[in-house]
Amino acid sequence: MNIGGQRGLAFAAVIGAIVAVTGCGQPAARATADVTQSSTEATGAITGMAGAAGGGGAACVFVKPDGAQKFGHVGWGFKVPGAGRWVYGAVENPSAKLYTPPGGDIGAWHAEGSYDRMLSEMSTDAHYPGTSQHPYSRYRCTKSSTYDVNRARAMVRTVEARGFLVGVDPRTGKLTSRDCLDATYDVLKAYRTKGLTPAPKLSIPNVWVEELWGWSDRQLAPR
Repeated sequence: MNIGGQRGLAFAAVIGAIVAVTGCGQPAARATADVTQSSTEATGAITGMAGAAGGGGAACVFVKPDGAQKFGHVGWGFKVPGAGRWVYGAVENPSAKLYTPPGGDIGAWHAEGSYDRMLSEMSTDAHYPGTSQHPYSRYRCTKSSTYDVNRARAMVRTVEARGFLVGVDPRTGKLTSRDCLDATYDVLKAYRTKGLTPAPKLSIPNVWVEELWGWSDRQLAPR
């Protein structure tokens, strides 16, 4: 896979294996920087995102840039318009195994709360594994004129139950992935997030995060 987002299959497989072996989100460095914005576009992208009622949809990607030996780890969040609430979560893969069959423990979790609560809990890994040693330290968000909350909720259940894989699928014999990035992308795609960059199988999280064109870009300090 090159920086432009296309896969070199053999290269991606090797990188993907490294990511899975170390755990999709392990290790990551604690963020200490204050919350900042990177551009004028970012300011426009997040204005009103935490609004309690009305408005359209919105989505966020949470990042551990140093996760998985600096190939990155990601989680997701999406807004429930009109309710002032967000649904957010991730697949953490604490066992660091290349393959966990459907129904196995892949460190999948999700929660629901206000925008501020989402940022607070993601910044301290409040849900899984329950420690702030390796928190998410960056997040990128965007407004979305299209959204489908029910479809996204259904996809959350799907990604939590389908297991974890980077490599050859024992059921099909195909080289593929069902990792933290696949979970994040599939949930936000089901939400119908506007401007969501495609994430081919075996993609590198940190490369994909940089290709979220027009999304805000902020550091996330424990709060």
